[in-house]
Amino acid sequence: MTTPSFNPAVALRPIKSVVSASWLYPFKGIYYFLAHPSFYPLFGRRLIPLTVTSIVVLGLLFTFTYLPQVAFLAIFHGPTAWVNAAFLVLGEGQVVIALLFEALLVDETLVNVFDATLIDQGLVDLVSPSRILFHDAPNSVKMLGKPTTSAVYSPFSFRQIAEFILFLPLNLIPIVGTPAFLIITGARAGPFHHWRWFKLRGLTKKERNKEIKQRSWKYTWFGTVSLLLQLVPVLSMFFLLTTACGSALWVVKLEQQKRLLQELPVDVVDEEAPPAYTDNPI
Repeated sequence: MTTPSFNPAVALRPIKSVVSASWLYPFKGIYYFLAHPSFYPLFGRRLIPLTVTSIVVLGLLFTFTYLPQVAFLAIFHGPTAWVNAAFLVLGEGQVVIALLFEALLVDETLVNVFDATLIDQGLVDLVSPSRILFHDAPNSVKMLGKPTTSAVYSPFSFRQIAEFILFLPLNLIPIVGTPAFLIITGARAGPFHHWRWFKLRGLTKKERNKEIKQRSWKYTWFGTVSLLLQLVPVLSMFFLLTTACGSALWVVKLEQQKRLLQELPVDVVDEEAPPAYTDNPI
């Protein structure tokens, strides 16, 4: 397999679309994953058993807790109680499933999806210092060898789980409660989808926090959409995987922009800068 490389000459070409809003990347990840059959074994290897597990978890929750919660919410919400109770149960299920994800080491699969997408898009140099790569492999997934350093897609955070549980009651508020819950928890979850990227670049905590602050709203919208997809019954496991793909596609765009700025000639930068002020004595 010929190893792809980053080419500045084509860096301005859009990845499938001229639109690069952060909230679109979870959807781009779905398309990209489906369009690359080499990624399919990553889904079947571990996430099919987890899909069965999620069906069982959600089935039990909806069987035993949905109607009681509808009855309680109907006191405050009226007819919309059916919808709000559904989001509430899905949120509760997300907490349980998230704990199972960590227990069953799905994070390793997410790292593989993320790294393979970067390799496909020509960022081999970003991945290679952190894991063994088989450059003669027929596709990016089979190129992946064992990581040589700690490889974590998104760190497990008890604080994130606690906040998720803490904000679940927002769904009790009519109309605005559920959107508020998704946005608030999405803002917290968004930056975790780039944890692997931060680590590949060797950023310090201070540097990482600076970048997160610079893109805070973009991470909020990305995290909100990804959370909404993960609340979809049965398909939540699949969307978790495709979101990692979408996160990597966003990284590709950010890396292209960063590298283009680094490769600008010094004289071009100087031409764009305003001339220094001089006081004319005449």
